[in-house]
Amino acid sequence: MRGLLIANKNIEARNKLANLFKNDDYQVVTTDSVANSLEAIINKEIQVVVLDGFYDEHNVAKLVPQLKKCNRNISIILVTDDMPLNLVKKIRQEGIFYHALRPTADDHFMEIQEAVVFAFKKYEETTLTSYRTEKEKN
Repeated sequence: MRGLLIANKNIEARNKLANLFKNDDYQVVTTDSVANSLEAIINKEIQVVVLDGFYDEHNVAKLVPQLKKCNRNISIILVTDDMPLNLVKKIRQEGIFYHALRPTADDHFMEIQEAVVFAFKKYEETTLTSYRTEKEKN
């Protein structure tokens, strides 16, 4: 099962995103705090995280590398309003998969939906490559 975590303090936006994936083959977990789902990330039950930038932007820059330490292949999609360019660059260097501006209309949610689909593909490719590399070492 594909695990998708939607972390957003705005319950309406969180539910709207979750509803986008209700008919797909995803195990969708919604939360207002990533900390509540760390165990699932560590156990690799969550492969993609949609992280809303309502969280303090500087803390997001610190959070991304911590999530990558829990699961180096995890795909993180960051959704924010405008951010300072230097902070966006820093977060991208930490390894986010995609950065989207916060949707302002219903049709803008499609961008995030497409990013999630590609994130799962990337996760599967990366995981398969890592598995093959480990197998060759042994």
